[in-house]
Amino acid sequence: MINRELIRTKIVQLTYAYYQNGSKNIESAEKELIFSLSKAYDLYNYLLALIVGITGESRRHLEVAQSRAKREGTPMPSQKFAYNRFAMQLEGNKMLLDFMENQKKTWNDEPEFLKKLYLQITESQIYKDYMADEEDSYDADRELWRKLYRTLIQNNESLDALLEEQSLYWNDDKEVVDTFVLKTIKRFDEKNQSHQELLPEYDNEEDKDYARKLFRATIMNGEEYQRYMSEASRNWDFSRLAYMDIVIMQIAIAEMMTFPSIPINVTINEYVEIAKIYSTPRSSGYINGMLDAIAHHLVKTGKLLKHIEKR
Repeated sequence: MINRELIRTKIVQLTYAYYQNGSKNIESAEKELIFSLSKAYDLYNYLLALIVGITGESRRHLEVAQSRAKREGTPMPSQKFAYNRFAMQLEGNKMLLDFMENQKKTWNDEPEFLKKLYLQITESQIYKDYMADEEDSYDADRELWRKLYRTLIQNNESLDALLEEQSLYWNDDKEVVDTFVLKTIKRFDEKNQSHQELLPEYDNEEDKDYARKLFRATIMNGEEYQRYMSEASRNWDFSRLAYMDIVIMQIAIAEMMTFPSIPINVTINEYVEIAKIYSTPRSSGYINGMLDAIAHHLVKTGKLLKHIEKR
């Protein structure tokens, strides 16, 4: 689940913090990086567990409605949402159960939030259409949760505030993690029952090594990389760069120099996108031009043995 896009973003955040806090302890900073990446995986599981929490809340409402119907002799309420097949499969998922067993918190600790979100769901047109639809299938049940997640969970200010209270890391991670939750919902297959695999923390050990190597190269060779920036910036107003821009370019240079298999254009494009989020409005264009100039300078001087494709 932890991909290179997320790793790059975390390294930008942690490198900036490394220089700002003044401690200059690379061992501690590296541990912080790995820990912050693991917290993103925790969030992935926690958001999947939210579907289970909402389902539990729906059953509590169903029990109340059933008791009322018995007393008043009215038709029994539908169990369609409370026993949604996809939600039940997720509820019994062995990987998710193992994860939640080791956590100190569950969604049952947030009864008011669950109740509020459940009511938002039942008032939505998505829910109403689902309940009125005569189709009764696993695919329809799974599709309901994909739509509900995209509409009411992915962009939910109350949820964002709650998550930020629980972990300082999660506020920055949620947008990326949401995409992995939606990917997981789409991948679920009824025949896999409780053994459906969730996304692993890392796709492979290579990505974990990539995170460590990139961070260490960025810090250990920082002065050298900043010198490359100065050498290549004679026609640029380097002195007016935002400090975040310098950090982003330093990491980009580290990636160019440390990972022969990653094309230069890929590296530049990735860090230009990060600059759009984390730096000034004009930074992405500036960084794009600077990194292109730096890459050509490094190739020309023989410091970087890579081919530069036309952009």
